[in-house]
Amino acid sequence: LLAAGIGYGIALVLGLVLALAQRTPYWPLTLIVREFVEFIRSTPLVLQIFFVFYVGPQFGIRLDPWTSGMIAIGLHYAAYLSEVYRAGLDSIPKGQWEACRALNLSARRTYFRIIIPQALPASLPGMGNYLVGIFKDTPMLSVIGVAELMHTANALGSETYRFLEPYTMVGVIFLAISLPTAAGLRFFEAWVRRTLGMSK
Repeated sequence: LLAAGIGYGIALVLGLVLALAQRTPYWPLTLIVREFVEFIRSTPLVLQIFFVFYVGPQFGIRLDPWTSGMIAIGLHYAAYLSEVYRAGLDSIPKGQWEACRALNLSARRTYFRIIIPQALPASLPGMGNYLVGIFKDTPMLSVIGVAELMHTANALGSETYRFLEPYTMVGVIFLAISLPTAAGLRFFEAWVRRTLGMSK
């Protein structure tokens, strides 16, 4: 849970940064960010976990398994969330952007006072889906020795030679967290839309 929570926090912030970077007028930065996002989305998470944990020391970057796992998960989902944010930003009518330019608003005020507050409701479904997804992907951290649920279940099964009970319990725990989380996110999305007077 801790790895999923921190990794998701990293992804939320970094994903927004990546989405905004793709809209800058500086095409070299835009190109680099787009290629980075495509690279992350085109490679499996487990490879990225291995890369951060095992390749980092080759460049003098030594991280413990927990830190490596959270960084890898954060980077992976930041790439996906950047596309969610980008779609939300693209949903804003062109007139909103033109009005901001006509009022000579700075880029910072345009995004953080006008555009992003309107784009977030459209982004909520995707953000919620990836929150549930990131929780279900945390078992992959066991490949670098992080003692999460599946790692603990494997250890118990190896000691008792009974794997049915530990794996079943892990499945129940995942369901007990994922289902209420998904329902809560749907309720929150509906509440936001009602509050803002938006149709479904």
